[in-house]
Amino acid sequence: MCCVKQAMSELAAAPSAWTCPFCPLACDHLGVRLGAGSEALALAGERCPRAEARLARFASHPVQTRAEIDGRPASDDAALAAAAAILAGAALPLFAGLGTDVAGARALYPLACATGAISDAAGGEALFAGLRALQDRGQFTTTLGEVRTRADLIVFVGGVPADLAPLTAWRCGLGDSDGPRRHAVALAAPDGDDAALAGWASDTVSVEMLPAAPGEDLAATLQRLLTWVPRPPSDDGSALAALAARLRAAHYAVFVGAPARLGPQAALAIEAVHATVGHLNRTTRAAALWIGGGDGAATANQVFTWLAGLPLRTRASALGLEHEPFLYGSERLLADGAVDALLWVSSFDPDAGPPAADLPTVVLGHPAQAATCRRPGTVFIPVTTPGIGHDGHLFRTDGTVLMPLHAVRPDPLPSVAQVAQALLRAVLEARR
Repeated sequence: MCCVKQAMSELAAAPSAWTCPFCPLACDHLGVRLGAGSEALALAGERCPRAEARLARFASHPVQTRAEIDGRPASDDAALAAAAAILAGAALPLFAGLGTDVAGARALYPLACATGAISDAAGGEALFAGLRALQDRGQFTTTLGEVRTRADLIVFVGGVPADLAPLTAWRCGLGDSDGPRRHAVALAAPDGDDAALAGWASDTVSVEMLPAAPGEDLAATLQRLLTWVPRPPSDDGSALAALAARLRAAHYAVFVGAPARLGPQAALAIEAVHATVGHLNRTTRAAALWIGGGDGAATANQVFTWLAGLPLRTRASALGLEHEPFLYGSERLLADGAVDALLWVSSFDPDAGPPAADLPTVVLGHPAQAATCRRPGTVFIPVTTPGIGHDGHLFRTDGTVLMPLHAVRPDPLPSVAQVAQALLRAVLEARR
């Protein structure tokens, strides 16, 4: 007990070491304040509504949570045995959610191989809209640091994604008084989204709201912009023509957007952005920065890609690796009844419980998900959260930076990696 108290004191004394795991930006300038007993964790210093809401779901001293089988409390060993039996007996299991860190994803991959599972992340449609566009046309990428220090024109495609990543504008440098003079544009933002950008106007930042033309969706607007960037039309006085001129004149233009907010034609919109950036780079500098893959989705995709050579929506079967980005979407597989077991992993978001599905289910989740997992045929194993109860690593949204996660207090619960490793041993033993 003394060691635990000492560890908690040391963690509380160093809030600056904390990296927030709750959105794609993985901000490392925030701190966490520990309370007493069951008092919720709180954000220290800076404000972020998403981080504040998520931290409020964690007690300063973790409450004991037990594993459950069919909605009834069970020992850890019994839950592991029941979960392993489900996975070992499945002909085609689905590993979904994948809300974990690098170590968790590394442990899940061999388990997926051993069971012949298909793997897909929550929010996989948005993730693969970006991946398909990248595969088709390539992409000029950038980092948050480069946008902040160099970009003089920032186009927020579909508006500022403040709902997914509240500090996006700040991380792009709009609040920097000593950065370059910038012009920021909210292109085809949803109604009511203007305030997310308008509040950043200052002596060094000018802002502009550029709505889509009546009856025109975002993809069509971006296609028009694409045609005007390499071949300027006669000056018709339109705001879109003026934006095309600004893009050609900018020293470093960056398009920032969130695929999850771009609608059903997200892949077309992203392709149009990539093509526009490609044209601009013939005479100036331009790049695209996509905000997404939060709650471990992008991390799982990165890890599976460098372990398998293929991204998620891949199955390791007797025929080798089978990658089907359309057929292997988790929603489609569940709707079609194509899989016979589900392993749902969600260690970050307490509200991201498994989808309703009439098939044997194993959940490695935040303790708060226990209530929603109390149903026949479900094994619930509570796990700790990276960046809260144990150290770990997450890939940031720009894909090139691996951020370290530091625990803010000890947690007796196992990590996803520990449970996945134990499940792999049990599955292999069951098949001997």
